[in-house]
Amino acid sequence: MEAMRSAEAFTAEQPLYAQIGQRMAHLIGERVFKPGQKLPSVRDVASQNGVSISTAVQAFHWLEERHLVAAKPKAGYFVTPRSKGPALPAMSRPPRHSLVVERASRSELIAIQDSENVVSFGGACPKDPVLFDEERVRIAVNRATRSHRFTLVEYNDASGTQALREAVARRALHLGCQLSAEDIVITTSCLNALALCLRAVTQPGDVVALESPTHFGFLDLLESLNLRALEIPTHPKEGLSLAALQLALDTQPVKAVLSVPTLSNPLGAVMRHADKRALVELLAARQVPLIEDVVFNDLMASDARRKAAKSFDADGWVMVCGSFSKTVAPGIRLGWVEAGRWTESVTRLKRVLGGPTSAVLEHALADLLTQSSHEARMRKLSAHMKNRISEARKLTSECFPRGTRVSSPSAGYTLWVELPEPIDTMQLFRECRAVGIVFGPGALFSASDRFNHCLRLSFSGAWTDVERQALVRIGDLAKHLGSPSER
Repeated sequence: MEAMRSAEAFTAEQPLYAQIGQRMAHLIGERVFKPGQKLPSVRDVASQNGVSISTAVQAFHWLEERHLVAAKPKAGYFVTPRSKGPALPAMSRPPRHSLVVERASRSELIAIQDSENVVSFGGACPKDPVLFDEERVRIAVNRATRSHRFTLVEYNDASGTQALREAVARRALHLGCQLSAEDIVITTSCLNALALCLRAVTQPGDVVALESPTHFGFLDLLESLNLRALEIPTHPKEGLSLAALQLALDTQPVKAVLSVPTLSNPLGAVMRHADKRALVELLAARQVPLIEDVVFNDLMASDARRKAAKSFDADGWVMVCGSFSKTVAPGIRLGWVEAGRWTESVTRLKRVLGGPTSAVLEHALADLLTQSSHEARMRKLSAHMKNRISEARKLTSECFPRGTRVSSPSAGYTLWVELPEPIDTMQLFRECRAVGIVFGPGALFSASDRFNHCLRLSFSGAWTDVERQALVRIGDLAKHLGSPSER
């Protein structure tokens, strides 16, 4: 245990449990504790580190979240066996010039993935009732309707109710952000918040930099606003390449950066805190706004890992947008934005462009966010999806063609799969659709044609033997589209 104290130092800004967890993770990485070996007890860890039992328990939970240890009933914690697993997708190499976004309509894809007659791995909006407490949401909505029924016959404030803005400001503390409720604007969704930000800082024809691959909703948004997309190389684990972004800023007239530094969609990449800080400082020095999407941050399950780029913003160059439809209640489609230097512009745009939000739903969401059990629910959701994604990744690696690469997100709902290049995932999509299975073809996630051999799998819907068999079926069909040796 003395070795734990002498392990490399970690930043003091992190909670004690995270510092202890990192020291133990370092020892596991150095094979001081080997796979299958029992770790010191919770009581011993607490005693040796001079912390409470609850802090030591949190440290072990931190290790569990990273699949480094596993608990055995009445026996303690043991180091988990390390499996090699499939390789990660290659770092993206998009064109160095910006592109006009001209993409085929997704209406056919959306219509079929919403059908009851298909097994859908297509959308990342949670649809599995197992993930949410429907009764809790219903009670909050009923309570809000009774207590604030007069708002149903009144116009509410353009910025949103004070109750929800204060609740969002409180939740932002978990992102490392100290936001004023007065600067927060409630929107109809996170995508609506992003649209308001883009309208505030760009004109038609301007260049916007973003991750590659990126969320197809972002590309639809750029297309609707007549903005050009400049895709930046992105690592599947560490996120946006700062070196590539700096080169882009030197050579291209970038007016804004649209980014998801924590759990990017579709890769699930998470930028290190030092890189988030560097990103904010780089853009502030160039006076280029960063529009940050934090919709998935709460799925990281601990504040030490949720930290937003906005937390490093000293001069208001970061516009932070979020919602709770992915973590609290998909049916309550409300988003929010704190727009830094552009708060007044975004507030005015929200008022001018309409997009009114329901005060009753805002009060219900504020109720849900401020309940004492909310943090425990976030940890439970995160752990549930971590186990599901881990199982799905293993199944994908076993059943898809040799040479398939699969992302390894630390949390979230999706996997990004890179098939051997001869395989066209639009063709694969059509064959899967014929047997009642859909997913997100890679072509949806870029303004270029660089990802035609890739696909995104979402596991936010049901996860039963039906879905497992469907995933195996996708792999079988992919093999038939590959080389003869795979058949």
